Amino acid sequence: MEVDGEIKRHNSFTSPNRRTPIAKRAGRERCHSYHAQTAEQPKTNQLNPEIRLEVPKMSFRVVRSSKFRHVYGQALKREQCYDNIRVSKSSWDSTFCAVNPKFLAIIVESAGGGAFIVLPHNKVGRIPADHPLVGGHKGPVLDIAWCPHNDNVIASGSEDCVVKVWQIPDGGLSRTLTDPVVDLVYHQRRVGLVLWHPTAQNVLLTAGSDNQIAIWNVGTGEVLISLDCHPDLIYSACWNWTGSKLLTTCRDKKIRIIDPRKGEVEAEAIAHEGSKASRAIFLKHGLVFTTGFSRMSERQYSLRTPDALNEPIVTVEIDTSNGVMFPLYDPDTSLIYLCGKGDSVIRYFEVTPEPPFVHYINTFQTPDPQRGIGMMPKRGCDVATCEIAKFYRLNNSGLCQVVSMTVPRKSELFQEDLYPDTLSDEASLTADEWLAGEDAEPCTMSLKVTGRGPSCRDTGIGRSRTGIC
Repeated sequence: MEVDGEIKRHNSFTSPNRRTPIAKRAGRERCHSYHAQTAEQPKTNQLNPEIRLEVPKMSFRVVRSSKFRHVYGQALKREQCYDNIRVSKSSWDSTFCAVNPKFLAIIVESAGGGAFIVLPHNKVGRIPADHPLVGGHKGPVLDIAWCPHNDNVIASGSEDCVVKVWQIPDGGLSRTLTDPVVDLVYHQRRVGLVLWHPTAQNVLLTAGSDNQIAIWNVGTGEVLISLDCHPDLIYSACWNWTGSKLLTTCRDKKIRIIDPRKGEVEAEAIAHEGSKASRAIFLKHGLVFTTGFSRMSERQYSLRTPDALNEPIVTVEIDTSNGVMFPLYDPDTSLIYLCGKGDSVIRYFEVTPEPPFVHYINTFQTPDPQRGIGMMPKRGCDVATCEIAKFYRLNNSGLCQVVSMTVPRKSELFQEDLYPDTLSDEASLTADEWLAGEDAEPCTMSLKVTGRGPSCRDTGIGRSRTGIC
């Protein structure tokens, strides 16, 4: 595949004695100019030949300065994890797990329909076989997602073509829950993707095997927008930082940037040449990160700019495993964690404006392959121990292993450089405001003072809004 960036092997960024090849000059200029535009810096700096000559010198340094160079992962003891969980055996490419600061939800095997289990974080250890489930679907559950604006609301998509939204009581379930808050019926085939809007309240995206995308107002149960611009199965979808654009991957190997309110495809390009499933996410400043397979079935990742999707800044080959890689992104630290199905490792990278732009940091190794994985939002991490990420790994043995990613610091004071204001559980807009064309930055909150309420910097709109979330 012809790309602007050089294709590099995995050992080129894991060996400290081997110099990492840099992207071609065009890729450097494109990435630097894009970051310069987002920071409102003059473009003329990027065209200065003196600056251009200095960039390669930075990439040749053996030791790169970064506060995340020594991030390490540590698995909690077995008694602090969740055991005896019958994880779903579905072949659908899903993480099978969703987590928020209150609850852990896992898709499980269930006779006579589909179900998932919801556990409060303090209910660790061996889970009884008769533990109450959320079980109202007539077919296997394929995907679940917690509402970012209400920790008690979760959506689920199933093979029965129905999307259900559930209200989980504080403290967890005392009996099996079969009555959802609302049923969303639109798709003609199984629903394999549910995704909440990052800033608008009660807005939910669903994608089915009928190649359709539906955007709902969950508060009213109505379809706000339907998108029919994919010729084949939709693998993944991701909103940008403000929720104004949509990024999708499809079985036709293409990634698409869509304006959902206009229903127009603004850009599209071949993501990876391989025929297996690919994933794509928007980074905070607008860059696009993708994972997929090469023509020779080697797993790859790439970094692109929205205005040049068909010309990757850099493309890197990792290994030859068959599992689909899920990119989990932390916008506060610009770290990307790559978690593959069937892998026993979690690789993590830092994205910066300097070549090679995606810097390999380290790999967390475990003895057991993972069946699925969930990532805790930053407001659920332990600030006192400098924890910057927490993962919940599902093993085939029925164990949900908790992995904590930590930056080692000697000081016990609050580390402001590790914890900038992070996403809160407040919505910036209502569904009607978003549909009318309004955009807003997500509401943020400080993690420094316990008990301080989140601050919505742009709109001042909070939980007083009516609706499910």
